[in-house]
Amino acid sequence: MPTQAPAAPPAGYQATQLDTRLVPDDYTPTAHDLPVITPVDADRPGPLYVVGDVHGYIDELRTALHAQGLIDAEGHWSAGTARLWFLGDFTDRGPDGIGVIELVMQLSAEAAAAGGYAKAIMGNHELLLLGAHRFGDTPVNSTGGTASFLAAWRLNGGQPSDMDRLEDRHLTWMSRLDAAHLTDGHLLLHSDTTAYLDYGTTIDAMNDAITGILQRGDADECWDLFRKLTKRFAFRGDNGAQAARELLDTYGGRQVVHGHSPIPYLLGEVGGEYTADGEERTPVVNGPMAYAENLALAMDGGVTMDGRLLVAELPPLS
Repeated sequence: MPTQAPAAPPAGYQATQLDTRLVPDDYTPTAHDLPVITPVDADRPGPLYVVGDVHGYIDELRTALHAQGLIDAEGHWSAGTARLWFLGDFTDRGPDGIGVIELVMQLSAEAAAAGGYAKAIMGNHELLLLGAHRFGDTPVNSTGGTASFLAAWRLNGGQPSDMDRLEDRHLTWMSRLDAAHLTDGHLLLHSDTTAYLDYGTTIDAMNDAITGILQRGDADECWDLFRKLTKRFAFRGDNGAQAARELLDTYGGRQVVHGHSPIPYLLGEVGGEYTADGEERTPVVNGPMAYAENLALAMDGGVTMDGRLLVAELPPLS
C-alpha cells in the first residue's frame, strides 16, 4: 500500500538538487541500503563528513551541520552529493534524542534524493536503548552483579521522554545500523575498542554477526554485545598504535575514526582543574583529535560536558 505523501516543505525552503517531494511513495529511510535516486558519478564522489556523538543535543547538531553547509536554515539537506556519516549515540543525556533520530532519518532520505547520502553507525547507546525497550528489568549476566538493561539505561543518562516517544520505525532503524564502515581509507566505528574483532574478521561478517544478535533477541547475548562495545581507550597509551593497527590490518583502512570517548577524557582534562576564580575549568575542544601515531581520530567533542559537537570533513586517505 503506498505511503502517505510527504507534507509540502516549509515556506522559503529551496531544494538544492531534487525536491524530496519527488521521492517515490515506497521509499523509506529505514531501508537497510538506501537507494540513490539521482545518479552519482562513482569516480567523483562528494566530500566526506563525519559527526561525533550527539546525545540528544539537537540544537547543537543543527548548528554544527549548518556551519558545514550540510543543511540549510530550515534544517533540510543542502550539500548535494556530499557523504555524511554519524558515528552513533543519538540519545541519552541530552534533551531530544528522538528528535535527533528523526533528523538523521530525514537527512537520509533528502541526501539520497540529491545524489549524496547520510548514514549512521551503531553506538553503544543505541544498543542500550534497544535493550531497555525490549528487555526492561529482565536480569542479565553481569560481571558487576545482577543488572538489567533498564537499570543501566537509567544510570547512563536515559531520558524518559525518549522512551515515551519511541516508535516501531525508530526501533527498526536502530536495529539495522551497521557497526562499522570503511570509506576513503577511514575505518568508521563508534567505540575506541578492539572488541569488534570478537564478531568477525571482515567488516561484512562483523556487521552481520551483530545484526544477528539483535535479531535473535537473547537478553544475555545482547548484554554481552553492549558491554563489549562500551569498552574504551584502546588506542591511548603506549600500546594504542598497536591496537589501532590490529583493527586496520583486519578490516582495512589507514585510520580508525571513532566517537564514544570524549576528547577531554582522552586528554585527561576532566575534573580537578579550576580557574583562578575557583570555578571548574570548561574543557576546550577545537576539533577532532588525531593520536596513536595518527592511526586514530577521535570525534566525540564532549557536548555533554560543555565541549563541542563535532562535524568534520575528512580528506581521502586512499
